[in-house]
Parts: sequence; C-alpha cells; structure tokens
Amino acid sequence: MSKYDVAVIGSGPGGYVAAIRCAQLGMKTAIIEKYSTLGGTCLNVGCIPSKALLDSSHHYEDAVKHFEEHGIDIPGEVKVNLKQMIARKQTVVDTTTGGIDFLMKKNKIDVYEGVGSFIDATHIKVTGKDATEIEAANTIIATGSKPSSLPFINIDKERIITSTEALKLKEIPKHLIVIGGGVIGLELGQVYKRLGAEVSIVEYMDRIIPTMDKALSKELNKVFKKAKFKMNMSHKVKSVERVGDEVVVKADNKKGEEVEFRGDYCLVSVGRRPYTDGLNVEAAGVKLTDRGQVETNAHLQTNVSNIYAIGDVVKGAMLAHKASEEGVLVAETIAGQKPHIDYNLIPGVVYTWPEVAAVGKTEEELKDTGIAYKVGSFPMRALGRSRASMDIDGFVKILADEKTDEILGVHMIGARAADMIAEAVVAMEYRASAEDIARMSHAHPTFTEAIKEAALAVGDGALHV
Repeated sequence: MSKYDVAVIGSGPGGYVAAIRCAQLGMKTAIIEKYSTLGGTCLNVGCIPSKALLDSSHHYEDAVKHFEEHGIDIPGEVKVNLKQMIARKQTVVDTTTGGIDFLMKKNKIDVYEGVGSFIDATHIKVTGKDATEIEAANTIIATGSKPSSLPFINIDKERIITSTEALKLKEIPKHLIVIGGGVIGLELGQVYKRLGAEVSIVEYMDRIIPTMDKALSKELNKVFKKAKFKMNMSHKVKSVERVGDEVVVKADNKKGEEVEFRGDYCLVSVGRRPYTDGLNVEAAGVKLTDRGQVETNAHLQTNVSNIYAIGDVVKGAMLAHKASEEGVLVAETIAGQKPHIDYNLIPGVVYTWPEVAAVGKTEEELKDTGIAYKVGSFPMRALGRSRASMDIDGFVKILADEKTDEILGVHMIGARAADMIAEAVVAMEYRASAEDIARMSHAHPTFTEAIKEAALAVGDGALHV
C-alpha cells in the first residue's frame, strides 16, 4: 500500500493548488480525482469555459453592433458558428486542464483517477480506473460543489438544464428562461442573448446579484434592460414542466399573481451545493453541518485532527480563488507554518459586460452594523478611456471610515472591473485610506483612473466630474 504525507481528494482550484503547495513544502503528495481530467468544476464546466463563451459572444456582438461605428465594414452578413464557438471553448478547457497535468508531473504528485472514499481516518479507497487503497497521514477534502435545483424541478439535461449543459448546447435557444439572477444565470444568459436568443431572468429576490452592493444590482439591471433582457424580480417559481420541445415555467409575482413563461430551454441556476457524495466521511468520523458542508475550525481542520477541508465543500463564498487560498493555508498549516486568510478581502466578480467586482463591506452591511462611513463615486462615462472604447456604463464606489478614512469597501461596475478590483484588494490589505489612493498617480488614459477619482470623491471631490 502506497503511503503519503498528504492525500487530496478533488482536483479543482482548491485541491490541485493544495497539492502543489504540499509538494513544494517537501511532502509526499497524492491527488484523487473522479473524472478523467483535472481542474474540477472551474476548469472543466465552470469559470474557464464560461469565460471563453463570454469572450466569443462579446466579439460577435461587437462585430454586429459596434464595428460600423468604429469604421470597420464587414461585407456580407456576420453569422454565428455555434459549433466552432463551442469547439474553441473546449480547446481552451483542454489546454488549461492539460496544464494541470503538467504541474502534477513537475511537482512529483501522484494522480489517481477514481472516487476517493474513507476507509478510516488514515486510509482511502480509490474506486475507478486507478482502483487501489492508499494510506495518508493527512487528508484534504476538496470535493467542491454541484449545481443546486428546486425539489419540484426535473432537470432532464436536454431542455431543462444546468450550467454544465448550457456550456455545450447544439443550437441557440429561441427563448431561454433563466431561473436565478445570480452570477451563473446572468453570465450564461448574456452569452445567449448576444447570440440572438430572447432571455427572461426569473429571480426570487427583489434584485439581481442580491449578495452584492445594491447600487451594483441597480446599475447592472439597467444595463440588462437596455439590452432587452426580460427582468422578472420577486418571482417565486412553483413549477417547471417540459411539454415536447417547450418548457413551461409558472411563478407567483410579488402581487401573488400567477405568471407563466414559455421557452425552448430553461436554465436552472439557483446556486450550488457542497458535494460529498461517495466520500464516506462517516468512516473517518468527520462531521457535516446541517447544510451538508464539512465542518471545520478556523484552520480548516475537521473534528478529526489529520483531516482538513477547503473550497466549496466548506462554509463561505463558493469562489475558485477562495478555494486556492484555503488550499495554500492548509498545506502550510500541515507544514507547521502559521498562515492566515482575511475573508473580508476575497474579491467577488461577475463576468458580464460590463463586469461587476467588489471587495470588503457593502453599504448595506455598514448601515446594518452602525459603522459611520463616507462615500465617493465616479461614473465610467466621465473617463476618456471609456469613451474611446465605447464602454461608458458603470461606476466605481469607495466606502471609507468617516473618522479614519480607511477604505472599508470598493464596488465597481464597468469595463475590466474584474482586473481593476485587485488594486482595491492591495490597498485594503495594507489598510490604505481613500486619500492614499487619491494621491497615487494613475496612468492616463486608463479605466483605473475611475478608482482614483472615486477616492478623491470621498474627500474634497473628484476632479473630472
């Protein structure tokens, strides 16, 4: 029986990063993955393929709607080749997952293909292609999450689908009904809206992206309405039925009236649930919460001292980069180091266009906790860079402590917000004040000037609005 210092179950951004860091720290490491490719949901059916389709569909929309204004004339009709678009997406996925294979070899990490399940706290059975049993002094559970559904919905993976199927459709929907106005639903909804589908968003809450700052929700909703999405807030879905090639969704609106949506596809994107199927955690004595998450302490250690858990399978935001940070933390903890994560500084991003990004406290959270704060905001349309690229939607908003001027939260919607948010994370990591950012030189013309201007707006006022 092969013996390891650490065994990692799951090869997503949490698992494979944990494995690499363990190997870097001199530990003999194995990783167990049930699928034939590494990378988990993120690389295979999540972050990477969805961004590939978002980029492709964005290019198409630009060609159809904006090239002429830029002075680019295309003879003939611009057409969507969905088959090629999906094929390119798969090439991106294959290249990326292949890169993880290389990293495993480079770091001398043993890879087992199969389902990993506990025999006891130090022994793991692998069932599948590489069927075997291994012994591990420490184990890291990194099994991630799966799409959630509603109890009355039968997901047939043909017309009533999850994000996984939405990434490989063979036709552009005529009318795509999206249940859920969160990150996944909005991103994939925008892909198919750009390609010509009618898209209806049906959301239970009173706004889209409800966990983010309310000002971001309001602005993105405005952008989506301008793009002719059908936005239906405060709608409680009560039935989803397939009738031939049609899907009928019934919901109660905020007045309690029944409304009906009919489309050829329905994307169910109501969140994700922790995935522990087949782990047999009971054999190791590991406790789960009543929400099905693996229960851990501040060091991501379970009630069994040599078993840890990270990523979507534990509490907190279900984000790939959060999982990676946790993977590093656990590896370093096992190695005897004393790492830490400031969860307040884990940024969140929505990859629609305009992009939405945030870090720190929302204005609603500051109000609820009674913290006195100042606000500075700056519209993207006031930037020369935004006008040059015709990306004028959105704004940057900075929240700072009323007395100390320390930055408490940064919320932005606009072109390249996903990249720009890193400046805010760095600033907040070093506990910068709004004035610190306001006095830093930002290259002109850039989108990041909006951050400087918003910081100026916290004080005496922005210069360019």
